[in-house]
Amino acid sequence: MITVLSNSTISATIKHLGAELISLKNTFNKEYIWEGNPFFWGKHSPVLFPIVGALQNDTYSYKDKEYSLSRHGFARDMEFKLVSSSSESAIFSIESNLKTLEVYPFQFEFQIIYTLTASKIKIAYKVINRNDSELFFSVGAHPAIALSENFENYAIAFEKPEILNHYLLENNLISNKTKQIDVTTNPLDLNYELFKNDALIFKQLASKSITILEDERPYVKVIYNDFPSLGIWTVHKAPFICIEPWLGYADTINNSGQLDKKEGIIKLNSRATFLAQFSIEIL
Repeated sequence: MITVLSNSTISATIKHLGAELISLKNTFNKEYIWEGNPFFWGKHSPVLFPIVGALQNDTYSYKDKEYSLSRHGFARDMEFKLVSSSSESAIFSIESNLKTLEVYPFQFEFQIIYTLTASKIKIAYKVINRNDSELFFSVGAHPAIALSENFENYAIAFEKPEILNHYLLENNLISNKTKQIDVTTNPLDLNYELFKNDALIFKQLASKSITILEDERPYVKVIYNDFPSLGIWTVHKAPFICIEPWLGYADTINNSGQLDKKEGIIKLNSRATFLAQFSIEIL
């Protein structure tokens, strides 16, 4: 099933499986979300919950019990319920069940809220703790922006001056090693060589927005005030770039394996609610 939102400027299509944004178009029918061709990558804009990235050996422990959880968690593979909708907004929800409790021992509700405003789509993540104790989670976005021209025709402009030190991955885990991108000017010109070792992972950036430039002209802006970490990723020769706001990230190589001590994890108090949002703006 799908839900379509539209206003006078843009339209969005959300697939109920994973509550995934699969299309974002302007009034000229230009597509801004990657088509999901599995030859390169068969997703469009999956949500990452209740973890971001990989766990060491795909396992973690909580209260002396070990659990198995695959990369990026289970929400992207679950059918979401449409709670409410209008022409310009929709709320999708999943709740804990017997299957999720086998791999994630928390009672929760997780909502994804889409809202269109002018040429911008706002995407909010709401986590509701149904437990009488703390809940631990990470959440992140993985939108792939479609690029219709040669990859080298695009650049990324950071909101603020940055020293672009990114963390290197070792077996899908975050190592202690960093690498500085040799760039003397903002924006950063895109090329596939930047991603030869997988994603660029920034635990912290001064910038809270990134603008993708096409032939030096503003193309798409991603605004992520509520998210401290960011991933940027593509596949060799693929016509897309992922700008990924994160709250949390993959295990570090020296991680203890305990969920409540995981670097970047969010602790949500009993019966509390957490909300964070980002937006994608067509320019």
